[in-house]
Amino acid sequence: MMSKIYEYKPNGEVPAGESLPEGVRRIALGVEYCGTRLRGFQKQRHDRLTVQETLENALSKVAAEPVTLVCAGRTDAGVHATGQVIHFDTRVQRPTKAWIQGVNTGMPFDVRVHWAREVPAQFHARFSARNRTYRYLIHSAPTRSAQAASEVTWTERDLDLDRMRAGARHLIGEHDFSSFRASQCQARSPVRRLTRLDIGRVGQLIVLEVSATAFLHHMVRNIAGVLMAVGRGDRAPGWVGEVLAAKDRTAAGVTAPPHGLYLVDVQYPEEFELPVVTPGPLLVPVPLASIR
Repeated sequence: MMSKIYEYKPNGEVPAGESLPEGVRRIALGVEYCGTRLRGFQKQRHDRLTVQETLENALSKVAAEPVTLVCAGRTDAGVHATGQVIHFDTRVQRPTKAWIQGVNTGMPFDVRVHWAREVPAQFHARFSARNRTYRYLIHSAPTRSAQAASEVTWTERDLDLDRMRAGARHLIGEHDFSSFRASQCQARSPVRRLTRLDIGRVGQLIVLEVSATAFLHHMVRNIAGVLMAVGRGDRAPGWVGEVLAAKDRTAAGVTAPPHGLYLVDVQYPEEFELPVVTPGPLLVPVPLASIR
């Protein structure tokens, strides 16, 4: 029986049972970046300060050919990542060291590759992902930190974590998250499954850890804004359920700032054998399960 013929597109989804063209390899990378000075992940026509542009330029030099990459999730300007996953297709052979140290040598200090793996044709950084986890960091103190001003969101108000946890329970599970999506969100459906929403404290730092199969544009930042209002006592915990039921973005209030948000983990099927990473950032040195 003749094998199925398909039109190969670089970095595209490869049908089950098929393979990449002869000589083409698919490489996955684990990436960290500080988004403070960057304009977000996605490459822009008139702005070179993006994560994608930075990575593609460095990868292309190591590969000695143009490289186009795919990411697990696009982040906005000012948003950080400790567990971003990307992949790209290439016809060149390079040692793993080149895809890590060689690429890092050609990039600015605020973007780093931590691991590299050759992966099967069926791996896709975006479509193979089973779960994504973000952390939102809030510094609750009378005055703003000078050292972490662009790495956390600051509030001078005390936040009641028990109230925030009570409000968060309304969001767990599969729901229509229209009230928590940006007006410019391009997702076809507002329905998402939130698998976990934990809240912990490390000294003056409050950490929201949110996991879902996928997220809408600004979804985590809008959740953070709503829960902060509950934590301040401006709203009752039950208000979170009312916002969710409204299916109306205007019901949710202010979007929390981008610089408190981190993409910390993307989970894939075990068959791809990707490294297991410890969720960051370094500001949170322990798993959230041990934070209270």
